[in-house]
Amino acid sequence: MKKIKNKLIKIKNDIKNFNYKEYISTNRQFIAFVISNVVNACLLRFFTVHNYFAIKPFLADLAIVLILGSFVYLFKAKKQFTYLMIVSIIFNIICIVNSLYYTYYMSFASFSLIAVSLTVVDVGDAVVKNVLQIKDFIFLWQLFFMVIYHYHLKRKKYIEFAGPKENRKKRFTGTLICGVIIYALFFMTVTSVEFSRLSKQWNREFLVTKFGIYTYQFNDLFKSLDAKFNTLFGYDNAAKDFRDYYNENTIQINENEYTNIFEGKNILVIHAESIQNAAIYQKFNGEDVTPNLNRIKDEGIYFSNFYSQASSGTSSDSEFTFASSLLPVTNGSVAVSYWNREYETLQKMLKEKGYNTLSFHANNGDFWNRNNLHKSLGYNTFYSKSSYSVTEENSIGLGLSDKEFFKQTVPILKKEYEDNGKFMATLIMLSNHTPFDDLDKYGEFDTDIKEEVEENGEKKIVSYPYMEGTKLGNYFKSAHYADSAIGELFDELDEAGLLDNTVVVIYGDHDAKLPKGDYTRLYNYDKETDGILDKEDENYVLVDYYQYELNRSVPLIIWTKDKTFNKTVTTAMGMVDVMPTLSNMFGLTPKYALGNDIMDLDNNVVSFPNGNWLTNDIYYNSQKDEYKVINMNAIIDSDTITKNNEITSKKLQISNDIILYDLIKNEKNKLERAEGDQ
Repeated sequence: MKKIKNKLIKIKNDIKNFNYKEYISTNRQFIAFVISNVVNACLLRFFTVHNYFAIKPFLADLAIVLILGSFVYLFKAKKQFTYLMIVSIIFNIICIVNSLYYTYYMSFASFSLIAVSLTVVDVGDAVVKNVLQIKDFIFLWQLFFMVIYHYHLKRKKYIEFAGPKENRKKRFTGTLICGVIIYALFFMTVTSVEFSRLSKQWNREFLVTKFGIYTYQFNDLFKSLDAKFNTLFGYDNAAKDFRDYYNENTIQINENEYTNIFEGKNILVIHAESIQNAAIYQKFNGEDVTPNLNRIKDEGIYFSNFYSQASSGTSSDSEFTFASSLLPVTNGSVAVSYWNREYETLQKMLKEKGYNTLSFHANNGDFWNRNNLHKSLGYNTFYSKSSYSVTEENSIGLGLSDKEFFKQTVPILKKEYEDNGKFMATLIMLSNHTPFDDLDKYGEFDTDIKEEVEENGEKKIVSYPYMEGTKLGNYFKSAHYADSAIGELFDELDEAGLLDNTVVVIYGDHDAKLPKGDYTRLYNYDKETDGILDKEDENYVLVDYYQYELNRSVPLIIWTKDKTFNKTVTTAMGMVDVMPTLSNMFGLTPKYALGNDIMDLDNNVVSFPNGNWLTNDIYYNSQKDEYKVINMNAIIDSDTITKNNEITSKKLQISNDIILYDLIKNEKNKLERAEGDQ
């Protein structure tokens, strides 16, 4: 006890007698390193989550910089700059990669996504044209600053001056302790909810908001490594949770008016790239952006409150969730990292009913690892780019145009039908993919406002720019082309006799990830000024976080030639609900679906991979623990919020465990062995 007391007295005296002026004069390079890297962390939050003045993430970032920077004192003065530059380069990479990633995915990068990122090589042009921005490289100022400042100090003989006065061991210990103390003070402010989310790691935006970018990124590194160990050592707990969950939540698809209505029919699935409901509802000069989809949705069953639930795996996540009724993994993508697991899928259940399962996509088969993923999902044959004639003339954007893709696909599909009987086929579209800049190939479709005016007794058409020249305006032009391609596909299928006994399912795979400012212009355009209405104007529509999130809804349509449904389903629905809904219609019985037959529900919880959720009544933001009321007549209480949070958290956990530990296969094998032993 006496030793501790003496130590505390010594520390107190050291602080009291500390020569701050000498420390600053002999540590200018290190201080510059600390300040510049903390500024970069603040800049990243400025460009992303916008809480750049928040004290908590500032303290966390400062602590990390001090702790890692403290090791510079283990090197002699002449070697210290090299160490500081290496650490600065690491911090710069973290900032640049996350800035780029956030621009495209509205989330932050993960070490487990490195393999996923490599698949983006095929969409390099899209990244350069639509994602890469000057702001993403502003962080490099820190490296230039460090180099310039170093040579400035070198000319001033700084090393010769500071080196002899430097007690490296003492400064290492002092700086490290200072960083640890700041970190400890920071963690004293962290709530139990924040700790829980740091552990789960599935709401990255929340983590950067609360913990700063450096803590988030290093925690992500440990979680990525931990996942490898958990795969080996965490199985028993995951398996128990899996068994308990399905014992308590036995999949029951109740009979209703849609039970077995499509049994025995072909099923053709159209994976409509980046098609949003925002496009379906939009008109310009009285002309629909998507006239064909509008007609098809009016004739079929249209799910107007439908969301894709895709995560970092984007299109491949939607393919996976559509097939399996499981959610995407919290880190990485199933397509790249977990394709070799056993999944219960719509394709496999239909195969057991004698269906020939086919997939078509005119991109490289290696993109999103579809060559392997599609086998895992249960497709017999995958027709990829090598099956098509692709030229520069018949390409749009990233590859073969949708119209040409459909034209070349229909004969293949017809032959498959003639040779092998009833089919389940998925056609994955491509043309309506970001960056939406092949304007000369989309055909004529203006996104301006045209008005007839009379001047000097003569009538003439006046055009106001409106959405022309904006990314959203270009998206509408691209979506109009994609819709035209779908219209031609229906004609070609009908002519080939492939619509007579076929159910067509069309879904938007995810939203187009367009700037919020473009939606503000869309809803608040002032043609007199070619600008935006004043926020005080009574007609101004606020596009806030919630409006933007709700605007990300995509269409889901079920259509048949021989029956007109004229039905719109407004119940909130996610991609995870599609498989059980179709299963009931086709006479199938899934065992491991996490979704619901939406035709059997009046209300539903749509759980998103980042922990947010949606019902008919509210949209809940897990990052801020707040929500927006959608249905003004709804009565919202804390029990409802708690219950839906638990539903979302549990579904994310169970889905992740199924994928990570291959639980469907392993638990089935365990059960079969147990039955064999009896």
